[in-house]
Amino acid sequence: MLKAGDTAPDFELPDQDGNPVRLSTLLTRGPVLLYFYPADFTPVCTREACVFRDLQPDLERRGATLIGVSPQDSASHARFRAHHRLTFALLADTRKRIIRAYDCDGPLGLGVKRVSYLIGRDGRIVEAVSATFRVARHAAVARRLIDKTS
Repeated sequence: MLKAGDTAPDFELPDQDGNPVRLSTLLTRGPVLLYFYPADFTPVCTREACVFRDLQPDLERRGATLIGVSPQDSASHARFRAHHRLTFALLADTRKRIIRAYDCDGPLGLGVKRVSYLIGRDGRIVEAVSATFRVARHAAVARRLIDKTS
């Protein structure tokens, strides 16, 4: 896992609508909370996405962008996003290039680790957390950002 102080690898991936999203572009607007999750429509991933959905308005008021990344394709992300009324972008990393760049690949290349990175406007990682089943630890990163910038 990357750690605080590391430079976040820049990337461009398609969102749920097939539109390209580039990290460096997002960072011009403010910090980015980038989270990696194993799969759409799984119980823990759904709970995590819905917790982040509920925190997103406060993140936006603080100038932060929330982005989810998993290996499913854009069509799966579009269904997941619509079904759970998610309002943030879900990026498709079907080849797991970015997942690997952020050291979120599962053991032996199977699956994806649940990891959240808070990336500052300067492109450096401010905070990183990895917790497979503890969604609250990931949400705490968002809450600290909301509290810090209020």
